[in-house]
Amino acid sequence: MEQNLKSQEKRRIFFYSDYLKEKYGEKVYKLPINIAGGCPNRDGRIASGGCIYCAGAGAGYDCLPDELSIKEQLEKNMDYIGKKYKAKKFIAYFQNYTGTYLPVADFKKNIKEAALDNIVEISVSTRPDCLAEPYLDAMLELSRATGIKMSIELGLQTANYHTLKKINRGHGLAEFIRAVILCKKYGFSVCAHAILNLPWDDREDVKETAKILSALEVDGVKLHSLNILKDTELARMYESGKVEEPKREEYVERALIFLRNTLSTTSVHRLIGRAPEEISVVENFNNSWRSVYDEIVSEMENRDLYQGMDIKEEICL
Repeated sequence: MEQNLKSQEKRRIFFYSDYLKEKYGEKVYKLPINIAGGCPNRDGRIASGGCIYCAGAGAGYDCLPDELSIKEQLEKNMDYIGKKYKAKKFIAYFQNYTGTYLPVADFKKNIKEAALDNIVEISVSTRPDCLAEPYLDAMLELSRATGIKMSIELGLQTANYHTLKKINRGHGLAEFIRAVILCKKYGFSVCAHAILNLPWDDREDVKETAKILSALEVDGVKLHSLNILKDTELARMYESGKVEEPKREEYVERALIFLRNTLSTTSVHRLIGRAPEEISVVENFNNSWRSVYDEIVSEMENRDLYQGMDIKEEICL
């Protein structure tokens, strides 16, 4: 274990692909699942309209149609990925909408249908205020019965609770902390989502978000730039001049700050997100996501930066 941690410390970025290879002994592919769902931040239970940046279709841009069953979606994707990359192990990823915002009985049915041969892990994306013990109990029961690992993805976006209010998240920082603690109690790995260039955050907010996630020892982080999508409140704010167009240079700097304050043992699932061009007003600074990704990686090397290098233990004498 000590040798493994030392090898991770030498990495500039501990990518999720490396984490999966170490965990499962070979390359593992994540297969998105699209289910007809909803969000309490849209249907009036918490708020209406959703987060100001969220398009009505949720986040399942790369998913197959939800008219297909969970089994059909997984089998189609496994067949395609398996043949193309000779893959043998897969993660079933409930990506779109809020994965636990449905009756527990329906949730149990969903995850049970995903427990196919060659599925080594089931990952559920949800909101921190939509996670309760009955759902985690169902995941634990299935894990014990099948040996399939379980993981949770939670949207935080920022630790700044003033900004959370401005983007209409419908929850604060405390709800996120509670959800992480609850998942850890069950032994499930946790990946946190963060948007690094929200207009109401500065670089100190980005640093504080990374430090809080490190203090909570989340297992993974997924980083996003603020994409402006059509027919969203954010698009209306942008078009009326209330928010400025995101700057690529600022996002790169914030990503470097975030990584320097993220534990070296926390896997980085993503350095920047993507959105379809046809629904975007501004998507990744009107550049390819890959070019921004490459710049972050290059700057880490050019400046001799390492993930976790700014984390220090406080010593009181």
